[in-house]
Amino acid sequence: MPHQPLALHPLAIAFNCHGMSPWRLTIAEGLTGESDGMMLPCRTQLLPSKVNRNRRAALRLTLAAGSGLFAIAALAGRPLTVDDADVEKPGRGHIEAWAARAPGSTVYNLAPAYAPIEGLELGALLARDTSASMTLSGVQAKWLITPKQDNGCNTSGVLGWSHAIGTHNTASLNGLLSCNGVQRGSVHLNLGASKASSTAASLNWGVAYEREVGGVTPSIEWFGNQGAKPTVQAGLRGNIARNLQLDGSIGRRGGATLYSLGTERQF
Repeated sequence: MPHQPLALHPLAIAFNCHGMSPWRLTIAEGLTGESDGMMLPCRTQLLPSKVNRNRRAALRLTLAAGSGLFAIAALAGRPLTVDDADVEKPGRGHIEAWAARAPGSTVYNLAPAYAPIEGLELGALLARDTSASMTLSGVQAKWLITPKQDNGCNTSGVLGWSHAIGTHNTASLNGLLSCNGVQRGSVHLNLGASKASSTAASLNWGVAYEREVGGVTPSIEWFGNQGAKPTVQAGLRGNIARNLQLDGSIGRRGGATLYSLGTERQF
């Protein structure tokens, strides 16, 4: 999700890097010269074809992305691209910073999020593709539809908007479902759509599984968007200090390998 933008956390590039947020990064027509986009571990959307085909990038939320606003990311929490259906507690927030790498492109991302009231989380994203000299920014709102269950399922929604400087704007809407089980880990499902300027709307989807094991949380996810090849990605996260997380991911889409490394600071 010419190239159709991806829309599940977490912004043309990345938002909600906790799952399918509209803020994950997408690389278009770069690795193989094909016209379908590629999602990097984080929260992003695709950029137009003006850019060199070997450096094309789209900004996750999405997000974060899930990882919700753009592409498949809906701030699900790094390193996931598929987003979870939970939000921060009132008065709490976090800042995610990560670098995403694919053949021909390196993108640096910064995504803060904050919950001003019960059941609502607001987020923003700033992403820079240093290879193509392109910048993406975006905002998103994520709200609980049903309360989080420690041993059960809940739902939420994500509405996002992003702008790629010198190109176009993208709006997205995503539905998130999370099912948690104390012994079985958690499963996250994302389904949504995005609409970029002068293009038709496109659907996006994602599914992820994660489970804490000995103080760290490994994850596996599969996500994609209409008309494009899907991505499979594995990730690992763990705390290295109080309220400070270190995370990373590696994925494959088509014949290309994607990497990301980042941190998350809770406040």
